[in-house]
Amino acid sequence: MDIESNDSAVEETAGDDERETPLNKLEEEGDVAADYLEELLDIADIDGDIDIEVRGGRTYLSVIGDEQAQGLDALVGEGGEVLEALQELTRLAVLSQTGTRSRLVLDVNGYRKDRAKYLHSLAEDAVEKVKSGGAPIHLAPMSSYERKIVHDAVADLGFVSESEGEGAKRHIVVSTD
Repeated sequence: MDIESNDSAVEETAGDDERETPLNKLEEEGDVAADYLEELLDIADIDGDIDIEVRGGRTYLSVIGDEQAQGLDALVGEGGEVLEALQELTRLAVLSQTGTRSRLVLDVNGYRKDRAKYLHSLAEDAVEKVKSGGAPIHLAPMSSYERKIVHDAVADLGFVSESEGEGAKRHIVVSTD
């Protein structure tokens, strides 16, 4: 299992070496999460490399396997449900180890990247329907992370979106105002 780290440049505050900078905390978070995931992959006998990246004040971890790697798709599950659960478990592992809540994002075999492309397309389609019909468009429920991607895409297209509903039924409504 290989663990790679791609730390983006973040200014560290001058001062004691003992003071933890935000970058150091995010790096520690990534290391703890990677150790947890590596142990899980070993237990499940799944091959995969773990890539850690710190950007935009958040830690991103990717588990990547080669084409012969078996089992990684099971870590994504139907509609990313297993991936969401695994991300939450990884966040809990970081919390128990560091005492700090984590906002890390976990991806397996590029699922989130592919999903983001789909969500951008979904946002574009919804905006086109609102343009042509005028009526607000209600999208299917999705996670808060996915809703954020759609909200940003809709805003970039000059339209308005808002989340409605509670819990698992929380969804986005796209409109002109």
